[in-house]
Amino acid sequence: MTDEPRRRGAAFFDLDRTIISGSSMFALGWAAYRAGIVSNRELMADATNAATFLFAGASDEKTDAVKDRTLQAIGGLSVQKMTELGEQIIPRLEKEVRREARGLIDLHHAADRDTYIVSASPIEIVGSFADAIGLTGGIGTVAAVENGVYTGELAEPFCYGEGKAIAIRKIAEKKGYDLRLSYAYTDSAGDLPMLEIVGHPVAVNPDRALETIAYYRGWAIVEFSRARKKVMKRTTAAVGAAGIAGAAFAVGLGAGRRAAARQTLVRRVLG
Repeated sequence: MTDEPRRRGAAFFDLDRTIISGSSMFALGWAAYRAGIVSNRELMADATNAATFLFAGASDEKTDAVKDRTLQAIGGLSVQKMTELGEQIIPRLEKEVRREARGLIDLHHAADRDTYIVSASPIEIVGSFADAIGLTGGIGTVAAVENGVYTGELAEPFCYGEGKAIAIRKIAEKKGYDLRLSYAYTDSAGDLPMLEIVGHPVAVNPDRALETIAYYRGWAIVEFSRARKKVMKRTTAAVGAAGIAGAAFAVGLGAGRRAAARQTLVRRVLG
């Protein structure tokens, strides 16, 4: 009688505002602008979308707009040019990797789990970035290609929301991962399908909707550095002294809960 193979889980990380602090799509847009592929007006629109994602989170409507904008931008672009743009932005993205995310990735590697980035950004960028920072692989949006040129259509479901869950299930089946033993990390309620299919969902710097869902479902909530949001809150003129005191008290309570959650998470990851 042979022993059954040991079941293995994997760890799946959102990219923007989870592994990195900013927007990979805006970094790509900036590189495309410098290469003369997008106009100044389009770049400013992309900057606005990136800021909206950074400080307010993504809605389905905004995500559809980003999907359409992305496909519009790459339609007619060669795969070779996309590869060149990726080579330009990868070093920039590497500098934005959060140290807390790096620590979690290292913990999962120490526990012999494969690690993946799961992002709406183009697979060419996501895959190269995953390689650059030492993850097992990248899962991203796959655009249709004919004769080495993007058609402006999707080849697979858009890698956001339910599309992320579909992509994770696909690679889990291919690699033999047990999703009940797997982890998923994201900041946005828009990625709820990705969190719901794993045994260990983790909300990272969650938007308000995700924080509420995670709290009531008993999911781990961890907080990485949020300097930008703190600066915004502290410089809001409408916040009075009493409000600041109350906010500080609430943040203290939240920090205690999150510190306990982080300790529990580390034990689970290493377990």
